Amino acid sequence: MNKPFIDSNILLYLLSGDATKADKAQAILAAGAIISVQVLNEVTSVCLRKLKMPWPEIDALLMAVKAACEVVPLTLASHDKAIALAKRFRLSFYDAHIVACAVISGASELFTEDMQNGLQVGDLVLTNPFVHLSQS
Repeated sequence: MNKPFIDSNILLYLLSGDATKADKAQAILAAGAIISVQVLNEVTSVCLRKLKMPWPEIDALLMAVKAACEVVPLTLASHDKAIALAKRFRLSFYDAHIVACAVISGASELFTEDMQNGLQVGDLVLTNPFVHLSQS
């Protein structure tokens, strides 16, 4: 089984007061995952602007995430694919770039809470890993 690609919102649950979602995010990360540089950028931005975290805490979080995940770059190819996906699936450009990187990385699953659960993009399926947590 290949590693899933994870969106920034999944990583941000590591910092959440919602213990159930934080535990699920930690389990996903511990099992191994793929992220893009954009995910790192988004997490950094939220930590700075919304969570008002100090740089040493952000540095520690990013170091842990980079150690646990395979990080793929943003490229001209991912940019072009993102534009095509944004047009075809009516995704925001930034969401489309996450999907594009997931497709290019060869992941079969993208864990995200922000996009349509179950959406199939080629061989990639978008999955909300929290969808069944509230039902148990």
